[in-house]
Amino acid sequence: MTTLKPGDLARIDLTLNGEAVSGHAEPRMLLADFLREKCGATGVHVGCEHGVCGCCTIVMNGVAVRSCLALAVQAEGAVIETVESLAPDGTLNAMQEAFRKHHALQCGFCTPGILMSLIDLLRRNPKPEREEIVHVVGGHLCRCTGYSNIIDAAMDAINGTAK
Repeated sequence: MTTLKPGDLARIDLTLNGEAVSGHAEPRMLLADFLREKCGATGVHVGCEHGVCGCCTIVMNGVAVRSCLALAVQAEGAVIETVESLAPDGTLNAMQEAFRKHHALQCGFCTPGILMSLIDLLRRNPKPEREEIVHVVGGHLCRCTGYSNIIDAAMDAINGTAK
């Protein structure tokens, strides 16, 4: 085990949206900041930095996590997906299309985190009940749209009627 001294940078190798990436970070750098600043994943938004708002939510090793609560060094060897993974060629996926159709976003700051939490839910349960959607979305703060359109969009995408 290598002991880092103050000022030393840790090397971090991970898979981001299907691509191998490497970078260096101070041991105290937050994963959200590493993804944005070192990897260019600007869809990872930083809001509260306390894990409350949910806008920094990513999927790491198959689980939705708040990237503001993890250190970059904890992501060594991880497989990370951000909102950028949902439309790699610019074509919206079904959930994103449903958000567009239902006007489920306004400023869009919270949207990437909500989308990643919903993607995580759908991987665990492809046909969740409305109450499960409400529970997942309730873990995110949205000050623009309220939650009705977001929940309706998610249900529309799940039922296959988004397009």
